[in-house]
Amino acid sequence: MNKNKYILLGAVVLGLGLTSCSDFLNVDRYFRDQQSTERIFSDKDYTLQWLSFCYSRLQGDNLEVGHSDVCPFNFSDDQVFNERGDRFAKFKRGEYLNSTGGQNAWKWSYDGIYQASILLNELYENEDLTPEEVTDVRGQARFLRAYFYWLLLRKFGPIPILPPEGADYTKSYDELAYPRKTYDECVSFITSELEIAATELFEKRDNLNIARPTKGAALAVRAKVFLYAASPLVNGNTEMADFTNKDGQQLIPQEYNEEKWAKAAAAARDMIEYSETSGLYKLYTFERRPVSTDEAYPTTIEPPYHEEYSNKPFPEGWSNIDPFESYRSLFNGDIYAAENPELIFTRGTNGDSNDLKTDNTMVDFVKHQLPGTFGGYNVHGMTLKQSEAYAMADGTSFDKECYTLWKGKFTNDENKDEHKYDNVKNGVWWGYTNREPRFYASVAFNGAQWNALSIKEEGGKDSRNKQIWYYRGATDGRINGSDNWCITGIGIMKYVNPNDCAKWGGSIYQKVEPTLRYADILLMYAEALNETLSSPNSDVYTYIDLVRKRAGLDGVKESWQKYSKYPEKPNTKTGMREIIRMERLNELACEGKRFWDLRRWKKELPREVKGWYVQGETAQEFYRVTTLYLRSRYSFKDYLWPLKVETVLKDPNLGQSPGW
Repeated sequence: MNKNKYILLGAVVLGLGLTSCSDFLNVDRYFRDQQSTERIFSDKDYTLQWLSFCYSRLQGDNLEVGHSDVCPFNFSDDQVFNERGDRFAKFKRGEYLNSTGGQNAWKWSYDGIYQASILLNELYENEDLTPEEVTDVRGQARFLRAYFYWLLLRKFGPIPILPPEGADYTKSYDELAYPRKTYDECVSFITSELEIAATELFEKRDNLNIARPTKGAALAVRAKVFLYAASPLVNGNTEMADFTNKDGQQLIPQEYNEEKWAKAAAAARDMIEYSETSGLYKLYTFERRPVSTDEAYPTTIEPPYHEEYSNKPFPEGWSNIDPFESYRSLFNGDIYAAENPELIFTRGTNGDSNDLKTDNTMVDFVKHQLPGTFGGYNVHGMTLKQSEAYAMADGTSFDKECYTLWKGKFTNDENKDEHKYDNVKNGVWWGYTNREPRFYASVAFNGAQWNALSIKEEGGKDSRNKQIWYYRGATDGRINGSDNWCITGIGIMKYVNPNDCAKWGGSIYQKVEPTLRYADILLMYAEALNETLSSPNSDVYTYIDLVRKRAGLDGVKESWQKYSKYPEKPNTKTGMREIIRMERLNELACEGKRFWDLRRWKKELPREVKGWYVQGETAQEFYRVTTLYLRSRYSFKDYLWPLKVETVLKDPNLGQSPGW
């Protein structure tokens, strides 16, 4: 039978709106003149153009880190968006169906799967590509196909896996209506494809090709897929016993299987061992800065003295690194992506425009964070919970009793020596002093300094290195008649470069989306390994402590023994589980991870979001804990995304997600 007969891949039935292979070869969509697949996959430019379409489907509703207009589901208990638009408000209420708009992840993912599958079926040699390049292009397509399936699986739960060789489009409509596979079947297919991709992909990319996957990316995503498969949402979740296919087969495993955690741990360990042997991936560190070169690049603040860590270089200690800069420069564009050994996979800049228009780039993402003073929209806020989660500089937990203890206490010239573990300016509430370095790299607290060094115009030069205040009446506080204000009174500094400014002739540095980085792998390994043991072993501590050490913090056991009211907590499986989850909250804050972590752990999204009283006219009035909104009831139906009605009508074999 003719091979070209088998490239439909179920596109019509799954709601892609595609009718034939020729639709993908349409002159208006891809090429100036219609070409056969044989011609396309024998020409380098056409082949890469074909592959480029696959990458384009990672944008839009498939973005993982984006601003409030693009990724409204990124909100969780770490960040919250101002409700300027209706879309975020609907997502907050759990209204995910057709009325929300922007629900194109299903269509876009299957678009990419369709396109990648054709390439894999057709490309075996090319006149303009070496055999090694052909193998790599095939590896990219295989990775992308697996990754699109992973995005669908994470969002919608069990999904149809289309025949890799293609579907016979001469079959009837009903025969091409594919049902959902079980969750475990989906995991098996995705991880096996990623294993093959790891053997095909190049190990390293230059900066121009940084958004293309590598062997390490395939291994890392494989580990993440196994981690989700082991998590409570889909590992013995009896709440979803009624989630079945048309034959009555249960799609979510009903019995808990500890071996799945072992698989996840082994996969994460594979990535760690590959990183160590290849030398390609590790935690990024910035060298200790003995003397400040600029107010925006301060002298390294030494963590509280530790008899071992203060005298040993990283990774044994922190004597040679700047914990604050090591974390800050991971995200703000100060280092090229290809030179960042921690970055495993990225979507790049999430777009190709170099201006400051709304174009879904990371530049625009930062513009949503920037205060109005610097031409930003001022609408991305951090929750009070996230700001409280960061430890003090000495490793002790932030104590909420300080709201009373430190009420009315602010930094000034007389108490500078009392907050030696920070660079905060005068007028800042005392609760923002002496915190761990990741706090200052991530949190734009009331009175934080924004540098905006790229300002060129004379009228704005006085605004360089300026403190920004979020209470009512301040330039960037709650202003009557404006929708652009920080709802929690706590902004987000993560991703912001000291040069970033969107007015007065300034510019915003290009930076890339941190889709998957090495710190995540280390924490994944610690989490999975802990779940396989009756109590934590040394490896569990080693890998979480490595992340903490980069942040200038003592190890877990030492910190809890010294400072905690519960010194035995790290010695138990359940206690360590909580500690690892908290470390993920701090290390991965505002990276689009928390929403999905809470779902896979079967933890509710926050029913209430708290911040400061931004209606306050003065600093004294501002520092009053305020409930910003109460979320409507969160039920089990919210754990999986619903399919659009039109998709279910086209293929009744799919069924709707539970509860919808």
